[in-house]
Amino acid sequence: MVMYNVSSYNTGPFTLSGIPGLEQYHVWISIPFCFIYLVAVLGNSILLYLIAVEHSLHSPMFFFLSMLAVTDLILSTTCVPKTLSIFWFGPQEISFPGCLTQLFFLHYSFVLDSAILLAMAFDRYVAICSPLRYTAVLTPKAIVKIAVGISFRSFCVFVPCVFLVNRLPFCRTHIIAHTYCEHIGVARLACADISVNIWYGFCVPIMTVIIDVVLIALSYTLILCAVFRLPSRDARQKALGACGPHVCVILTFYTPAFLSILAHRFGHSVPRTFHIMFANLYVIIPPALNPTVYGVKTKQIRDKAILLLFPK
Repeated sequence: MVMYNVSSYNTGPFTLSGIPGLEQYHVWISIPFCFIYLVAVLGNSILLYLIAVEHSLHSPMFFFLSMLAVTDLILSTTCVPKTLSIFWFGPQEISFPGCLTQLFFLHYSFVLDSAILLAMAFDRYVAICSPLRYTAVLTPKAIVKIAVGISFRSFCVFVPCVFLVNRLPFCRTHIIAHTYCEHIGVARLACADISVNIWYGFCVPIMTVIIDVVLIALSYTLILCAVFRLPSRDARQKALGACGPHVCVILTFYTPAFLSILAHRFGHSVPRTFHIMFANLYVIIPPALNPTVYGVKTKQIRDKAILLLFPK
């Protein structure tokens, strides 16, 4: 059995080369990327500010929304600044600990986003199906427990991947044909068996997210049953309107995620350039759309945002 001195292999930095095949267009690609990133940072920052200062927004739904905004900022800021530096200045080095840190926060924020959407679905379920028990069920103590629980679960799901990558010997190239470090992309550079990385990295996080999706679907099935039992049309429209922004965010988050996973798993004929471009869009589009969707669809946020931006 070949034994590797792991410490002698992991000392060198990696080089992030950008989007292969599109190097000559990096500067042009950076323009929409930079604009969308600024929209994501500004939109989520305004959302957090409004929720913090407006007492009318101090409810469980908006607490979970603030968690989603923070997680979106982590997701985009983990990757996009480094990506922009590659687009503007060419291939960039990243240290091995820096690469591990980046891949951890990238995947951790993805799993946490999914858990927050599940918590928001539970909030909508209680609000519509048991409105008289809403304040009794979602007490401040219960909300803190949910927040700590989903954060800890997301940490436990993905922190083993960091140790799985850290144990690998990297004795071949240190050039990563990507704009950021992601688990399997880094593991494939190793000169050792990575089947554990592949199985754990694919099965455990994906099964966790699939469980979230099933529970969200169950919540909305029960919500729809309750809504269509309401006596008046206005009440039904109001209930569906309260769920509208959350459904839009769910579709924005899960649709590209599952398309990307299926393309990686089964789309062997899909060019690598498409995979990397799609992966870059995924870390920037949902964080920019989420505050926009809630700002447009939620009257409380829309009114407060208009007063903040246009006080006269």
